[in-house]
Amino acid sequence: MNWLTDFVRPKIKKVTPKEIADNLWVKCPVCGQMLFSKEMKKSLYVCTSCGHHLRLYVDKRLKMLFDGEYNEIALPTPKEDPLKFKDTKRYTERLRTYRKNTGSNDAIRVAQGDIGGIPCVVAAMDFSFMGGSMGMAVGEGIVKAAEISARNNYPLIIVASSGGARMQEGILSLMQMARTTAAINQVKEKGIPYISVLTDPTTGGVSASFAMLGDVHIAEKGCIIGFAGARVIEQTIREKLPEGFQRAEYLREHGMVDIVVTRHELKNELVKVISILTHKKPALNTALLENK
Repeated sequence: MNWLTDFVRPKIKKVTPKEIADNLWVKCPVCGQMLFSKEMKKSLYVCTSCGHHLRLYVDKRLKMLFDGEYNEIALPTPKEDPLKFKDTKRYTERLRTYRKNTGSNDAIRVAQGDIGGIPCVVAAMDFSFMGGSMGMAVGEGIVKAAEISARNNYPLIIVASSGGARMQEGILSLMQMARTTAAINQVKEKGIPYISVLTDPTTGGVSASFAMLGDVHIAEKGCIIGFAGARVIEQTIREKLPEGFQRAEYLREHGMVDIVVTRHELKNELVKVISILTHKKPALNTALLENK
């Protein structure tokens, strides 16, 4: 019998260490600075130390672009796992995991609302969902967005963020390149503006199809834009690539991108471009947009 524990009642029965949220701090992948998550939200996930643009979640992207309320569009649901694909785990299991973690049904979300007071349709890709890979669901999303744009004469804006086609859907994912291109052409044939917003990264089959078909290409500062990876290209051609190759600034210098902006400047630039292409005066001036 231990008299200390049996007869002397401790004042503190149990000490529980305070839990710290995993996402309380974010480390900048470029400069290594530890950034407080609340400050990162205020800065739109742009490093306050070096200005590096971290990847932005799709819901925050939509909220950033629209003036206020927007209507999210329900998208058709294609057949899941048509190839019965399995690597280290089944494709259906991967989909369930990503849906639980992201809250999205797939790597794209489509919404309609006002940008600078002008009604627009926005299709935004979600890199946190399987690297924003383009499968049949993404193809359905782009086609749906194009249909709404063409039917209502709304400018179409697609925010690309993808590693390319989804290997788990094989040839069916590659078919979306042609399918999305055809959908974009229907918008263009009606003379409706299509603006492509390129974010980090925009690669593979996405960059080889709808992402590079815009009337105007707007890219976020420092984002990677290309088809194959730089290392693969170097190994293929056996040459060292130029400094900054496949970065937004490099592509602007070589005529592939029209405008490169910081994330804070993106909406204002988008409003200017939309108003010029639609011949409509924006409802909100630049100062109001900057102070939002």
